[in-house]
Amino acid sequence: MDTHQRVLFVDAGSTYYRIDRYPVGDPFFGPVDLGMHLSGKHHALNIGAGLLAGSIFPGSNRLVVCGHAPAWNGFYVSTMGGAALIFDNLGINLLSLVGRAPLPSVVYLNRRGGEHIEVELAPVDLPAAWQTGRGGLYGLMEHVLDRYAARYETVPRILAVGPAAAETDFGAIGSAPIVDGQLTHADTWAGRGGFGSRLLQMHNVCAIIYGGTHVDEDFRDRKVADEWFVDKYEKKLKAVDFEATTKYRFDPGFETGGTLGVNYAKVGGRILYFNYRSIFAPEEERRYVHEHFIVKHYLKQFNAETIETKQQATCGEPCAAVCKKLRDEFKKDFEPYQTMGPLVGIFDQRAAERLNHHADAYGFDAISAGGVLGWLMDCLDAGTLAPAELGVTDRPCFKVDGFDVVADSAHNADVGVQLLDAMIQRRGVLDLRSGARKLARRLARDKGRAVRDPFVYTAFGRNGWMVPNQYWTPGVLAPMPAMGRYYMYYGYDFTPPRSLGNICAGLMQDELTLDNLGYCRFHRSWAQEMLPEIMESLYGLKQRLLEESRATVQRMSNRNASNYWETQRCVDFVHTFLRRKRDVEGESRPELGEWLARFDADKHDAAIAFWYEVHRGVMESLR
Repeated sequence: MDTHQRVLFVDAGSTYYRIDRYPVGDPFFGPVDLGMHLSGKHHALNIGAGLLAGSIFPGSNRLVVCGHAPAWNGFYVSTMGGAALIFDNLGINLLSLVGRAPLPSVVYLNRRGGEHIEVELAPVDLPAAWQTGRGGLYGLMEHVLDRYAARYETVPRILAVGPAAAETDFGAIGSAPIVDGQLTHADTWAGRGGFGSRLLQMHNVCAIIYGGTHVDEDFRDRKVADEWFVDKYEKKLKAVDFEATTKYRFDPGFETGGTLGVNYAKVGGRILYFNYRSIFAPEEERRYVHEHFIVKHYLKQFNAETIETKQQATCGEPCAAVCKKLRDEFKKDFEPYQTMGPLVGIFDQRAAERLNHHADAYGFDAISAGGVLGWLMDCLDAGTLAPAELGVTDRPCFKVDGFDVVADSAHNADVGVQLLDAMIQRRGVLDLRSGARKLARRLARDKGRAVRDPFVYTAFGRNGWMVPNQYWTPGVLAPMPAMGRYYMYYGYDFTPPRSLGNICAGLMQDELTLDNLGYCRFHRSWAQEMLPEIMESLYGLKQRLLEESRATVQRMSNRNASNYWETQRCVDFVHTFLRRKRDVEGESRPELGEWLARFDADKHDAAIAFWYEVHRGVMESLR
């Protein structure tokens, strides 16, 4: 195995480029720790693959994007499934981008054997490209593919941004596998953090196309790999991985599959809808919504149209999970179809497809877009913002009583589509170039806190923000160095806040190790245990890997500028979770009773204490 990581530095302003080499483990192991170093030294945007990309191990081809993210306003890591498999054909481990192109440009990378990588930057008529074919981000990918495909001897891959990258701080980077010369519908995203906005606004790069014919010394010895897994699990690699990815393929226990299917099948009374207003509803209402709106309609449609017909694909690498669940051109994952589903009052697949596809074409981070839509639609329904102020023509339907699951979902999708258009066109008060948190702060100054308080987000530094993962549990609002990923505990059990911080810190190290090796977390049940052993077998660096993983988390923690929860809905999110644990689930631990007594006496004082206890647990674990 190669003992060095190769980094291609490209200056988008001068088109100057060079390749540098960094020894593996001295001290860098992958795109995260090396990317953090280069981000600090050169303020670079880093895109790269793990050391095991192209190897025999399933899940090893996740493309990692890291650097200073505009939405989070700090160092952040975002990852994209499958896109590192073709990146590996460049014969490099990392692309480090600095400078700003004079015009919106495409970066072209191609390696046709030998050591030389062809690097070009070419201007593109971006508004015209966004109008091509399927439109938006998809149109730009089609334009780039038509323009450059003939220059590649093997299938390339394209990263692209949409109009959201120009008009907001939460634009995503999107991609899709290419089969038979056509983009497939199994698109993958580095969405969280706003790296699409960073790519376009700071570097004036709207797309990157890459590929090549380079063949390196990727680990391909299945017999040796099977011996490692038999020693550990008494099963071969393929069998262990097949079991590990059951949820993402098809779980017979729930008669469904994928994150959308399994999560909705088991969420029950923890369902979140109508911009988290569900946390105030009686348990009977939440159960009713889950049973009648989700199980008997939203999930039933998904199972009939996607699971039973086996419309599924991979992200672009050979993998047993086939986690990309599709209906024709629509790809369905839990969190986008939750934030732009029940969270905004949509419980019908046709309506959710329309809204999600609209957001994807614009190139939004789907989870953040749904969280912002939920907040704005809540304000419209409450009357704290008028339709004309947001550039829309109507208000949503945000009440369970009398809700028509098809007609009212379609109506709410109409409102959501209009709001997305208004964000891109800057209609009314919707100028999101500095982010949704700053917009909420400005609106609160003009109209009072009632406008800001329904917005649920974690705050970082002065302007950083992140819509949380869609689980009703305090961990998703924890004061961690990077939120919106799974660098925290999102289990539903009650954990005292200081212990919660301890657990979050440990999980962050585990998850960051996966990211640094370019590994998909869907394989984590064995990967977190086996990857250090594999690194020991291939490089003799297991202990160094674990030490440097911890050091990387500590460096991120040293930059932790998390802020206490800024809105009432965040405080209520935690308070109602604790109350439900006692009143519905019968949790009787003394610590829970003590915290509930504090919240009932003065919930703001209790919330501050709870937040600081979580923070204390994080910091003491990472000191």
